[in-house]
Amino acid sequence: MKSFIVVKNAGEISMQWLGIDYGSKLAGTTAVCWKEGSQLHLQQSSKNKDADKFILDHVSRLRPQSIYIDAPLSLPSIYSQGTGDNYFYRECDVKLKAMSPMFIGGLTARGIKLKDDLKKVGVEVNEVYPAALVRTLLLGEAYKQDLKKFMVTITDLMDAKIPSIGNWHQVDAILAWISGKRHQENRAESHGIPSEGIILV
Repeated sequence: MKSFIVVKNAGEISMQWLGIDYGSKLAGTTAVCWKEGSQLHLQQSSKNKDADKFILDHVSRLRPQSIYIDAPLSLPSIYSQGTGDNYFYRECDVKLKAMSPMFIGGLTARGIKLKDDLKKVGVEVNEVYPAALVRTLLLGEAYKQDLKKFMVTITDLMDAKIPSIGNWHQVDAILAWISGKRHQENRAESHGIPSEGIILV
C-alpha cells in the first residue's frame, strides 16, 4: 500500500480530507465526499463490490491527509486496556447516544483494520457521527425525513457547490466531510476519552 502515498502518478489529486459514510462491505451503501475547488464531489460504492477496496482506491487517487469516517474505530476500554466496566459502549458512545461498537461488530472490525492500514501509510483516520453533528448544529427535524428540505439547510451552511444527492448515505458522507472541515478549522467538538476512542463533531 505504501506506494500510493509516496509516488504521485499522472492524474492523482492531493486532497486535504475525505468524508466517508461507512456501510456493510457488499451492500453498496458506502459513500465518499471530497472537495475540488469550490465543488463537492460524491461517489458511492456498488452493490456486491468490496467497499473497503472502494475507499482505498479513492485514497490512492485523491491522496488525502485525513479521513473522517462514520464508523466505530475502537472498542470499549474493558477490552483494550482492562479498565472500566462497560462491555458495550465507550464513553463517547454514551455521551452522544451512539450505537454500540459491539452491536455492529463486523463493521467495527473493518473500520479498525482500515484505520490501522491507513495509519501505516501516513493517513490520519478520525471517527465522526453525522447524527450528532445535526444535533449540535441544530439542523432541524428534516434529517432522515425529508432529503430535499434537509439539503437546502446544508447548502445554506456550505461554502461549496453540492452535487445532486441520491440518498441519505451520500448526505452522511457530506456531513462527515463537514465534521472534517470543522476539525481542520479547529472548531470541532471532541467527545470521549483519548485512550479509549474519540468522536469528532
